[in-house]
Amino acid sequence: MDRRQFLAASSIGLTAAIAGCAGNPLSSNDSAEPDSDAATNAAAGEITVSASGEVDADPDRAIVSVGVQATGESADAVTDELATGAERLRGTFDELGIPEENIEEGRYRVHPRRGRDAEGFEGSHSFEVTVTDVDRVGEVIDASIEAGADDIGRVSFTLQEETRSALRKDAIDAALANADEEASHIADNREISLEGTTAVTTGDVQVRPVQESVTSGDAADGAAPPTEIEADPVSVSASATVTYAFAE
Repeated sequence: MDRRQFLAASSIGLTAAIAGCAGNPLSSNDSAEPDSDAATNAAAGEITVSASGEVDADPDRAIVSVGVQATGESADAVTDELATGAERLRGTFDELGIPEENIEEGRYRVHPRRGRDAEGFEGSHSFEVTVTDVDRVGEVIDASIEAGADDIGRVSFTLQEETRSALRKDAIDAALANADEEASHIADNREISLEGTTAVTTGDVQVRPVQESVTSGDAADGAAPPTEIEADPVSVSASATVTYAFAE
């Protein structure tokens, strides 16, 4: 997707530690005469900054949960009804051109009906359907309802792997840019000069899918207009900890 928005100031967590000129806390050299590199590091000092960066993008992948429910006097009757409903759904997915690898078995349950005076059995059989064209989500829901689905669950909007990979780099870039900006601010405040980066650590990149709940009553039936679901952008965030050398 083309729409990407950098949130330069989003959720920045900052910790700054300024090492003074008394010595290098990272040095493990116990000799009385420090080597030249250790002396240089001690004289220069360091600033460590932690920052986060976030990127937004329109979703290009959706996972739709659809299924059938059944009740009956016996477990076998419920099982048979669920099998018939599931077969209709599989046929509908095939007609929609959804690849088999994009259809996963979800929850399957058959159990006695609950309640003080309840009799018989009930059950459900659901599928997790991956749609790579998010504009077709409503079409998949409506076709499933028409095929007999009466268990329409949550739609999760997320990103395809290649999109995640590209946005992962963008989120890291945003985190590093925020770290640079914060380090510059600290340097100006302390009246010191940054002299380069000595260490960089990046944290886990997180993708936050957008969840939408749908009920069978929301789906098109008869003369009702087709179901349309518009999802908010998906957020990809990353964190980075950067250590900068400085001189007074």
